[in-house]
Amino acid sequence: MFIDPQTAPGFKRSIFNALVAPRPIGWISSLSAGGKANLAPFSQFNLVSTSPPVVMFACNTPEDRAEKDTVANVRATGEFVVNLVSWDLLQAMNATSAPLPHGVDEFEHARVVKEMSVMVKPPRVAASPANLECRVIKIVQIEPEFPGETASTVVFGRVVGLHMKDEFIDAEGRFDTFKARPVTRLGGLQYGALGEVIEVASAFRKRQ
Repeated sequence: MFIDPQTAPGFKRSIFNALVAPRPIGWISSLSAGGKANLAPFSQFNLVSTSPPVVMFACNTPEDRAEKDTVANVRATGEFVVNLVSWDLLQAMNATSAPLPHGVDEFEHARVVKEMSVMVKPPRVAASPANLECRVIKIVQIEPEFPGETASTVVFGRVVGLHMKDEFIDAEGRFDTFKARPVTRLGGLQYGALGEVIEVASAFRKRQ
């Protein structure tokens, strides 16, 4: 089967979500210019670079406002926090994806406990196994080219602070991802957790 996304009748962008999977979820906390907290999940999220430490998240323009509250907040303040979604936080994360009126605090709506950050002003999710405090380094706008498309905003943030709960640090000082059980996004309404994990020696060798 071949599909041209621009011409195929009935094409749904959810096909992309099912093909590019599993995807980590960026549970982004931010503050408005007036200091109102916001918490929202983004499945278009990933690590960009480890040196410098950079992450990104992206979203399409919503139907009910000019841009998502998270994007408006990071434009105004230049800061955000990425909170790791563990399996026990799945329902709370999902609750924060509700299309709430502008200005509603999703922490309060989903009964998620806040904790102060160190390097940035937005609060972090206290129950999360790990939190990445970030400062915005670039916001890229991708404009639509074809009918039916919407604009997409990509936010790049430099990690300026990292929190990890002690119970997820192994004997060698590494973060135990398997133990933290991060939630991953699949296609449609599906989510997943880590399955079998194996270690494979890297084929990469530095040139002498």
